[in-house]
Amino acid sequence: MIELTHDEEFAVLTLRRPQALNALSFELIAQIGERIKEAGHSKARALIVTGEGEKAFCAGADIKELQQRGLAAQREGAQLGQAVFAQLDRLPIPSIALVNGFAFGGGCELALACTLRLALPHAKFGLPEVKLGLIPGYGGTQRLPRLVGPGRALELVMTGRTVNAEEALAIGLVNRIVQAPGLAAAKAYAREFSGHGLLALQFAREAVQRALDGPLHEGLRVEADLSTLAYRTRDAEAGMQAFVEKRKAEFRDE
Repeated sequence: MIELTHDEEFAVLTLRRPQALNALSFELIAQIGERIKEAGHSKARALIVTGEGEKAFCAGADIKELQQRGLAAQREGAQLGQAVFAQLDRLPIPSIALVNGFAFGGGCELALACTLRLALPHAKFGLPEVKLGLIPGYGGTQRLPRLVGPGRALELVMTGRTVNAEEALAIGLVNRIVQAPGLAAAKAYAREFSGHGLLALQFAREAVQRALDGPLHEGLRVEADLSTLAYRTRDAEAGMQAFVEKRKAEFRDE
């Protein structure tokens, strides 16, 4: 089951399948997509994604479900996972993966799809598909090199080895290591940016994401366009006026 709850100003998406280490069936992936849509239509300032229990964020795909599938069905499954996780890119609020244990295979890819990643000290990451004669299919080969560089990404994909929280932080796979209770730490982290206007945060996310899609001159053009759009918002007017008046800005996401 995939549960979406609201905790103060945040939406919390929780994978609740602890008996299977929160492994992803195709039904659960579809449910994740529905919950992401719900979060996007809520008044939440950020989405926190985590798994139930202390052992696993998400142990990956349900391998038994992958067996004895035709090629067309397998491609459809990969496209489903990619499409659902890509919804996080278009979500009007930032998303934070709170990795509270194993994040393997599809679970690691779900964390990679989030805007930012936090890890508890015992968290472990990996894309072990190669050990099954497979490769990642839910975006891992595309998002991982954008975070850690192509050399490290190739090593992790080709060896399938596990990365602990300390190494994940060192190579840029996660943003911070946080202590338990994880949800409280995630909310405190989110509050470092959730008070800013959502429009500015959206423009900033898009500009950074587009930085890796093409040459520098094209990225600079996108940045100029988005910074101009941000300048035209009421939040920008309020923010600059508050700065001049030496007070805290009150943003209305307009």
